Amino acid sequence: MTDATGTSELRPLQVEANGINVIAESERKGHPRDLFWPWFAANISVLGLSYGSFELGFGISFWQALIVGVVGIVLSFLACGFIAVAGKRGSAPTMVLSRAAFGVNGNKLPTVISWLLTVGWETVLVILATLATATVFQRLGWGGGDGTKVVALILVVALTVFGGVMGFDLIMRLQTWITIVTGVFTVVFIALVADKIHWHAVSAVKGGSIEELIGALVFMMTGFGLGWVNCAADYSRYLPRRSSGSGVVGWTTFASSIAPVFLLLFGLLLAGSSSSLNTAIADDPIGALATLLPTWFLVPFAIVAVLGLIGGSVLDIYSSGLALLTLGLRIPRYQAALIDGTVMTLGSIYVVFAAKNFVGQFEGFLITLGVPIAAWCGVMLADIALRRRDYAEPELYTTSGRYGDIRWVPVLAVIVATGIGWGLVVNTSASWLKWQGYLLSPFGLGGKSGSWAFANLGVLVALAIGFIATGLLSRSAVRAEEAAPVPAPAIA
Repeated sequence: MTDATGTSELRPLQVEANGINVIAESERKGHPRDLFWPWFAANISVLGLSYGSFELGFGISFWQALIVGVVGIVLSFLACGFIAVAGKRGSAPTMVLSRAAFGVNGNKLPTVISWLLTVGWETVLVILATLATATVFQRLGWGGGDGTKVVALILVVALTVFGGVMGFDLIMRLQTWITIVTGVFTVVFIALVADKIHWHAVSAVKGGSIEELIGALVFMMTGFGLGWVNCAADYSRYLPRRSSGSGVVGWTTFASSIAPVFLLLFGLLLAGSSSSLNTAIADDPIGALATLLPTWFLVPFAIVAVLGLIGGSVLDIYSSGLALLTLGLRIPRYQAALIDGTVMTLGSIYVVFAAKNFVGQFEGFLITLGVPIAAWCGVMLADIALRRRDYAEPELYTTSGRYGDIRWVPVLAVIVATGIGWGLVVNTSASWLKWQGYLLSPFGLGGKSGSWAFANLGVLVALAIGFIATGLLSRSAVRAEEAAPVPAPAIA
């Protein structure tokens, strides 16, 4: 990033000392455009190509999938952009700023959800990087079995944990290089496999119903922006207070959305052209794409695939560590990252070497945690919209301040929205989630086998409940908070 005067600033790399504290004025630097690098790098992963197959799996046509996919990507990342504004207004991590809406202790509920989501995502990305590497090595005749997977897993985990432990400055530099390398190699990949596209097959894919369209839309929202909303302010908190709010929203949304939109388009064309590729992606979403490539490009493909996934997992492990600290764990930030790295490693080992049906479990994970995080997102968006002044930063850390201990309206909104939301989603491919969907029959939506079963309405309903309840019932509380004098910004 650049400093406040616009000049380049590259400090010697060291382990970041900041945890969930307010960022000192002397450390705030850069411009909203600097947000391009972390957000683009985190979303340039070739996994975006596989989302074309995931979407067509809902039984919709190419044009339907493209429209709802673009809408889902952009709208969900727009939510990230609005939440990122809170970072530059409050100088603290996302889940600390969430205390203004929920109260200092009331915020523990959404923070636990946030921690589960970020640890889950970083685990998913490490799993994908490991499986993709094994597939590439198998095609090259260099192995591809369990030995290859062990080595790949160790390498990916080491890079992810190292980035999470070092912190902000390394992440910003790392994401810049990941953006450049993966951007170039992804363009080459697209050029090499463009001849695999057969428009007659793509155009022959039949369209789906409104229920299937909504299901695909919700899946795209949970797979992209709703998977990042709980981290959205973790990087904008380093920006100067005078930074443009619209610039923060714009750069966050643009940087996050641009690569997934183009990758989705190409992924839809590839998946619609080959039913065998479509099926293979279900078991190995990235490795299956390697089967389309000439042998000489397999190593560069492995590099771009792994780097793109690491770009996302590094941001996740950084934010999951901050979530642990927000919950009250009194250890240095780097130790929190190490704890999350251990959980991530254990989860990856289980899925890579024991579990089957990756896509089914993946969809179940996204939709299940997508419901409560959507409810939290609705609360946060409404709370940010209600506020006209910067946060009283020191009072985010004490129950005796204006934000209080527990603010029951947002807390109950998340609980009620999650209960209703889980009753309106179905995950039959993940056996441990078959209890969901219990409201589909009472609400006259055809039950778990009806046409609305896979529309995943629960995510949209949870988002709406969180936003409306907070907007209507928290307005007077926010106005009372902002009527009190704002203490001077914390120095450290």
